[in-house]
Amino acid sequence: MSIYLDYAASHPMTPAALNAYARAAALPGNPASVHAAGQAARELLEEGRARVAAALHVDPRTLIANSGGTEGNNHVLLGAAQAWEEKRGRPGHLITTLTEHSATLAPAKHLAQRGWNVTFLPPDRLGAYTPEQLRAALQDDTALISIHHANNELGTVQPTPELAALAAEKGIPYHVDAVQAPGLLPVDLMAWGVNYATFSAHKWGGPRGVGFLYVKRGTELPPVTLGGGQEGGLRPGTQNTAGTYAAGVALAEAEQNRESTFGHLTRLREQFMTAVQDIPGLHFNQPPDASPKIVNLTLPGADGEALLMNLDMLGISASAGSACSAGTMQPSHVLTAIGLSGADARASLRFSFGAATSPEEIEVAANALRQAAEWSRV
Repeated sequence: MSIYLDYAASHPMTPAALNAYARAAALPGNPASVHAAGQAARELLEEGRARVAAALHVDPRTLIANSGGTEGNNHVLLGAAQAWEEKRGRPGHLITTLTEHSATLAPAKHLAQRGWNVTFLPPDRLGAYTPEQLRAALQDDTALISIHHANNELGTVQPTPELAALAAEKGIPYHVDAVQAPGLLPVDLMAWGVNYATFSAHKWGGPRGVGFLYVKRGTELPPVTLGGGQEGGLRPGTQNTAGTYAAGVALAEAEQNRESTFGHLTRLREQFMTAVQDIPGLHFNQPPDASPKIVNLTLPGADGEALLMNLDMLGISASAGSACSAGTMQPSHVLTAIGLSGADARASLRFSFGAATSPEEIEVAANALRQAAEWSRV
């Protein structure tokens, strides 16, 4: 029996999304072409974009179709920095956090190497940030604030509307990596008041390698790649018609079922946490109001790589609180940022659930974790 509990890494494509992808992929035309075949492709491209826009409560013309969160995060940080430097002739100040996805941390560190002053806000013990903390970090030359909405390892949800309101009060553009939110957590970009937001379709049951970047009207963002006029000139290159159309179908379906999915995952999380809480030494790493999709736990004294291998042998697909790099388990930067030791971070796991996950699978997974923990203690 194989049980998939790694939805935070990638949500399997839904049947509706697969059918939509096949329908659009069968079209031969380039959506930039003016002939009938091209315009048929353009129609599906824009229909997909419109469905995503409706779920996010924005005008479709403010969404740039791209390859996902990594591209979007890089575009915002590097593009906003470019716009600042072109106007002022010097580097500025960027505020982000220690628990961002690497797709934000990497360009932030790149900007620091280029002379930018980068503030990495430290989280509290459960990965949260406050408006007061952000206010204290502001400087006269703060050019951009970039803070995720729901953390991909802990599920901690940030007070994005309050943080963005503070940025707006100071006239500072605000970017949110909202990759983990759509289809489960309410997302209203207009109400949030953010300038930029990034999304990946494979987090809500759409295809991998497809995403969207929201750019609020009136907010400056130059392209970081050149060569064509697609997506208003901000993201040149032939659009992924099939991927964009399937992404829209998947998100519309997920949004329609969002409240019931939230309740279902909340019950599954409670069931799983109750079933494993008496494993010796085990402790959880996320706050009670975290996204119900995610359970992050630590088994002190266990070897994280062995835990994953043992779980895999028992038919459970989960992920480590550590990233595997060149065959060596490196401590998760998120877990060490919230205060875990390197050893405990390496002994941590993330289980993440989806609408298709059943209570029976949760029971099997909990028993498998007990067995894997016994095998993996060192």
